[in-house]
Amino acid sequence: MEACVVYCTVPNEFSANLIANSLVEDKLAACVNVVRNITSIYRWEGIVQEEQELLLIIKTTESKFEALKDRIVSLHEYSVPEIISLPVKAGNLEYLNWIERETDGD
Repeated sequence: MEACVVYCTVPNEFSANLIANSLVEDKLAACVNVVRNITSIYRWEGIVQEEQELLLIIKTTESKFEALKDRIVSLHEYSVPEIISLPVKAGNLEYLNWIERETDGD
């Protein structure tokens, strides 16, 4: 099993729903959690910024990552979107198998 979790921040509900639905409908992700009301503090172009964002927690497989990344980039409002993949080292085998089935592409 090669499951991974991808983090992606977005500026608003529209972007969150657009990206999440696209990823799941096209089997690039098995599930996307939308976490609302996060505050991001970061440096951009030399200035410390503070913004309200939403966080997408995306469950997929490593083999789908590149296509998933490309899809996010094509839909995202930011010029440099956060797209970070973390490997899943262990988990509920039934859930991990479900991720595999839902991203299988059949």
